[in-house]
Amino acid sequence: MNAQIREQFPILHQEVNGHPLVYLDNAATSQKPRAVLDALSHYYEWDNSNVHRGVHTLGTRATDAYEGAREKVARFINAARSEEIVFTRGTTTALNLVASAYGGPRLQAGDEIVITPMEHHSNLIPWQQLALRTGATLKYIPLQPDGNIDLADVEKTITPNTKIVSVVYVSNVLGVVNPVKQIAEIAHRNGAIMVVDGAQSTPHMKVDVQDLDCDFYALSSHKMCGPTGFGALYGKRQLLAGMEPIEFGGEMINDVGLYESDWKDAPWRFEGGTPIISGAVGLGAAIDFLTEIGMDKIEEHEAHLANYAMERMSEIEGIHIYGPAKRKVGIVTFNLDGVHPHDLATVLDTYGIAIRAGHHCCQPLMRWLEASSTARASFYLYNNEQDVDRFIEALVQTKEYFGDAIG
Repeated sequence: MNAQIREQFPILHQEVNGHPLVYLDNAATSQKPRAVLDALSHYYEWDNSNVHRGVHTLGTRATDAYEGAREKVARFINAARSEEIVFTRGTTTALNLVASAYGGPRLQAGDEIVITPMEHHSNLIPWQQLALRTGATLKYIPLQPDGNIDLADVEKTITPNTKIVSVVYVSNVLGVVNPVKQIAEIAHRNGAIMVVDGAQSTPHMKVDVQDLDCDFYALSSHKMCGPTGFGALYGKRQLLAGMEPIEFGGEMINDVGLYESDWKDAPWRFEGGTPIISGAVGLGAAIDFLTEIGMDKIEEHEAHLANYAMERMSEIEGIHIYGPAKRKVGIVTFNLDGVHPHDLATVLDTYGIAIRAGHHCCQPLMRWLEASSTARASFYLYNNEQDVDRFIEALVQTKEYFGDAIG
């Protein structure tokens, strides 16, 4: 990636604690390019109005922008039609929608829900709660020692009693890319549906939901250069059509009587109330930005940075890196002997290096790793090798600082 791309992110051009900012917390949230900031500003300055309701000019422009963003999301992940895209507050809301609106009315005692131990809490707790409500059994596909999934284990775990399989496409801790297409085939062969948590995959690699043949796919705007508090759920048209809404109010109805009402078709039946219109506008601008650069180029760039970082980190004694030996995505999770990850991240921040520390909303995975918490550096399209070098230099200085303190 060239310097011109980095120039388009205003937040990166600042000093933190007297040092140029190196932002390596992209798996948590990404920064926003000028194109997205300008789109948000333009909407509020010129087009701010409610959607689907007013016939005046501002209402028409706002509706066109909102529905235009739906079309952009559909094209970006290769959905068959824009009506298969439901706007939500993000991946968490999307997965909860599937668990409640699809799973709630359909599951019963004896049914199975299959997930993995590497799931983010947003793709674990909804299924955990659904199992508790319905009496269904929650099952886990075991992980290999490096964190990968063996398809032989998938075949053993999914049975004809399985109704829902939900798997993260890219782990936000291990950096593994799961074989969701093959898992979907096994799920469908057993009569189950396939749900994909795409929070960490959509920003970093080309996604084709039709090729994956997943039934539902969730994504978040803020991880792909768009605004926070917004996202989308892809669902196959026939599945969305058979689901009842779980939130009720204005906008999602066809007709309201004194004692009963009926709903609009999907996706609008799931978007009750005034939507986050600016979120759609910003996500649409972010998709335009990413598309112009090219997702293949972004994926290649991030993988290079992650592997370069891992090579440099391997030279530091006491560093333990979790996950596969080679990365396909820009996530590197690690620990440094004798130093708590929170302390490590705090000292790195004094050098202007922003990384993540904690359990990353993956407490079951932390227990599997036998670590209470870890540190994580995650890369995006605007990072470069100089960022990695600054990170490594600060990591070495941090290790020396704690070594002297302990000594």
